[in-house]
Amino acid sequence: MGHSLDLQPITLPGLDLKRPILIAGPCSAETEEQTLETAKQLAANGVKIFRAGIWKPRTRPGAFEGVGTVGLPWLKKVKEETGMFVCVEVATAVHVYEALKFGVDMLWIGARTTANPFAVQEVADALAGVDIPVLVKNPVNPDLELWIGALERVNQAGVKKLGAIHRGFSTYNKTQFRNNPEWPIPIELRRRVPNLPIITDPSHITGNSALIYDISQEAMDLNFDGLLIESHRCPEKAWSDAKQQVTPNELKDIMDKIVLREAQIGDKPRVTLDELRKEIDSIDSQLLELLKARMGVSEKIGEYKHKNNITILQTRRYDEVMNKRKEQAEKVGLNPEFVLKVYEHIHEESVQCQNAIMNKEK
Repeated sequence: MGHSLDLQPITLPGLDLKRPILIAGPCSAETEEQTLETAKQLAANGVKIFRAGIWKPRTRPGAFEGVGTVGLPWLKKVKEETGMFVCVEVATAVHVYEALKFGVDMLWIGARTTANPFAVQEVADALAGVDIPVLVKNPVNPDLELWIGALERVNQAGVKKLGAIHRGFSTYNKTQFRNNPEWPIPIELRRRVPNLPIITDPSHITGNSALIYDISQEAMDLNFDGLLIESHRCPEKAWSDAKQQVTPNELKDIMDKIVLREAQIGDKPRVTLDELRKEIDSIDSQLLELLKARMGVSEKIGEYKHKNNITILQTRRYDEVMNKRKEQAEKVGLNPEFVLKVYEHIHEESVQCQNAIMNKEK
């Protein structure tokens, strides 16, 4: 399936946006002093685009939801005192109007907003006739069509300086990440819309400042265009998302360590062997997490059988599973014999797991 995006390069007056584009600043603008001090430290380390949350959509009520419009003059002051460009998240038409009134240079639409086409359309309508860059984060759930749909809505409002932010995807199963990167999804977005800039948000992917460098390097290895990293002058005292923020000096260390690899042959981007291997690594990580979850359910079944004095091996159920998986394999185009071999090993491990539970009190 193609796309219908009419795009122009993302530009800011007087700033050469070379790869990697870096946007950095605190999760939230908390006070004028904290905002300005963080911005000055970042500017001293070479950061040109400052981000700060003014309105913060939170999962549950009672959490800090941002200072609101009162913080916009602080960003105006950041521009005046540091020469940086400023970038904020908008979720409603009112947010757009207020941000533009105070001279915000770049906007982004958050993951929760992207998940709601009605909300995206409201923001898109407010952006009609606006000639500043707009970035669209992926939706919370791994839905590429919804992501592209949000980009199309904003583009159809006349915004041509458009980019995407990859911030990872929610998952019910716990992993080392706050949001799983699911690299195949932004890779497919790049394949479908080759001239769309993709900026990775390692702060929200990891939820852990110690992992930010690794994800940042991986994003650069995949030839994405930039990074959106949360940086606070004193992360441990941050009012929101303290664990995923780094100091301006830590951010400089991260950026100094990143290796930029050759991405092109001639004028046309190419899919590299490294990119394909990264895609396999990401899929394998998901497979392992799913196998872990499946074995967890097997343990619960073993405990139930132990408690209710039921035999481990249930031949009828085993036949049901194998026949069903064979049918599913054929439907999705996998070799049924290969799939059956995989499930034979899975079943064997499940039986051993349940047997250990049965014998744990003997």
